[in-house]
Amino acid sequence: MPKVTLAEKLAQFETHWDPHVVADYNDNDVMVVKFQGEFPFHSHAETDDFFLVLEGEMIMDVGETSTVVGPGELFIVPRGDVHRPRSEQECKVLLIEPKGVPNTGDPATAAAKPRI
Repeated sequence: MPKVTLAEKLAQFETHWDPHVVADYNDNDVMVVKFQGEFPFHSHAETDDFFLVLEGEMIMDVGETSTVVGPGELFIVPRGDVHRPRSEQECKVLLIEPKGVPNTGDPATAAAKPRI
């Protein structure tokens, strides 16, 4: 597999809350996404949720707790925990999820995950 330059992949789209697959890792999608504003509260019953902040600052709300996550920091939401990522300014994030996992926890409201 050729190397993946995350900055180049992130430059290919402007939308927020729209994950794009950049690589496969075992049975997982490796994705990049841009956050700004608030994502709805949701949970994933079957899997943990992995977030690595590449640029900017993400706030992760889990239950009543809010954690600020900056560049080079990662945050794992345990399976089943209700959570919401948010960001006041644009934030660029790397996600790793098992293939087929909807980003909202609900297939009916999930975003498509195009490959770039």
